[in-house]
Amino acid sequence: CILAGISSVKTHVVAFNTEVTDLTELCEDPVELLYGIQLGGGTDIEKSVAYCSELIANPSKTTLFLVTDLCENGNRAGLLQRIDTLKGSGVTVVVLLAISDSGKPVYDHQMAERIAAMDIPCFGCPPDKLPELLEQALKHRALDTGIRQ
Repeated sequence: CILAGISSVKTHVVAFNTEVTDLTELCEDPVELLYGIQLGGGTDIEKSVAYCSELIANPSKTTLFLVTDLCENGNRAGLLQRIDTLKGSGVTVVVLLAISDSGKPVYDHQMAERIAAMDIPCFGCPPDKLPELLEQALKHRALDTGIRQ
């Protein structure tokens, strides 16, 4: 919601389970965004990345933050290919790994390792470090690749 409030930044917020839900219209109201939608179980990350790729007009000026546990129940190979294609087109891709209630990253380690091997950073980022990470990514500054917790 904060990013959506910056006029020089075009922001989309997309949620997913087995379906993709574009929440961009709710960005003006953080409470509505966080609590106004209920998604069911299942995870098709590849489908959501495919949807997001359709929103990209200028790859070299685009940053995709994928917030996920990487537990893909859809097309795992397709997800890896889509992410690699986005990166190859010039999109800055950053994976923000899911954080448990206790503050520990919870994610599919194998998928994270495969994505990190593509020189795409995967972060288990605590909330207090998020502003710094966002700043670095949005300014297209080099982020450490690999998996950071």
